[in-house]
Amino acid sequence: MAELKKYLHHFGYLKVVVEEQDMMNFTDIFDENFEQALNNYQEKLGIPITGKLDIETISQIMSPRCGVKETSKFLHGTRHYAYFPDRPRWDRSIPITLTYAFSPVYIINSLRLEDIRGAFERAFGHWASVIPMTFLETNDYDFADIKIGFYTGEHGDYEPFDGVLGILAHSFLPESGRFHLDAAETWAVDFEVEKSKVAIDLESVATHEIGHLLGLAHTNDKEAVMYPSLKPRQKKVDLNIDDIRGIQALYGSNPNFKSPDILESDRFSSDVVDARKSLLSTWSVFILLGLLQLLCL
Repeated sequence: MAELKKYLHHFGYLKVVVEEQDMMNFTDIFDENFEQALNNYQEKLGIPITGKLDIETISQIMSPRCGVKETSKFLHGTRHYAYFPDRPRWDRSIPITLTYAFSPVYIINSLRLEDIRGAFERAFGHWASVIPMTFLETNDYDFADIKIGFYTGEHGDYEPFDGVLGILAHSFLPESGRFHLDAAETWAVDFEVEKSKVAIDLESVATHEIGHLLGLAHTNDKEAVMYPSLKPRQKKVDLNIDDIRGIQALYGSNPNFKSPDILESDRFSSDVVDARKSLLSTWSVFILLGLLQLLCL
C-alpha cells in the first residue's frame, strides 16, 4: 500500500498529510485520503470510478507509461484533451519551424541511428500533418529547439528513470524542448525484428512526447496518442480526433490537412452555435432600441 501511495503522490493524485511528509514513510493504511486519490486517478485515466483497488485499476497502475504528471486544468467537458496550467505553446509566428537534434553522448546502440532518426521523423510528421508547423533535424545539438537523449536513472532533472517497463520517457513544456527517454527499455522500430515481450515501440512514445513538447497534457481518451500509458509491443502512432482537436486549438490547422467527417461535423456545430449567438445578439439590440423609443414617447 505504501508503494501505491508513493506512485499516486508522484503523479499528483495523493496529497501528503502531515504524518507522511517523508515520501519514504507512507503507511499501509487504506485511508480516506488514499480512496480519494484512487477516485481522482480513475477519473483521469477513464477507468470506472470505484475508489477501490480493482483489477482494472491495478492493471493500469502496472502499465508502462509517460513520466509527465497529469494536470487537472483545462479539461474541455465532453472533449477529453487537456493543456497544462497557463496553456503554454511555442510563441512564434505561424507557420512555425522547429529544429530537433539527438544528443551525441546520450544515445543507445541497440538500434541503428538511422532507424532512430526514421522513427522520430515519422513521429514529428504525424503532428506536422495537422498543424502549420515544420520540424527539421539538425546536427547542432546545443542550439536545437528540441533536444533528444536516452538516459538512465537520475540524470539531472529530478525525474529519474526506473528501468524496464516503468517510466518510458518524459518531456517538458514549451518552450523547454527537453525530451528524455529511458535507455534501459528495449526500444523497437519493427516488431518483426525485435521479438522481446517487453519491447516498446519508439515511434509511439516519440509521438506522445512530442505532443507534450507542443503543449498538450494527458487525455483520458484511451484511443488517443496522448493517453499516458502504452503496453509492450503496442503501436499507437495515428493521431485521433481528440489529439487533433487539442493541438489545432493551440496552433490552428495545416492548410493541407483534410478534416475527418466527424471533425468537420463538430466544427459545423460550433459555427451554428456561434451564428445563433450572433443572431440573438442582433435581436437583443433591436429590442433594446424599441424599448428606448417607447420610453421616449
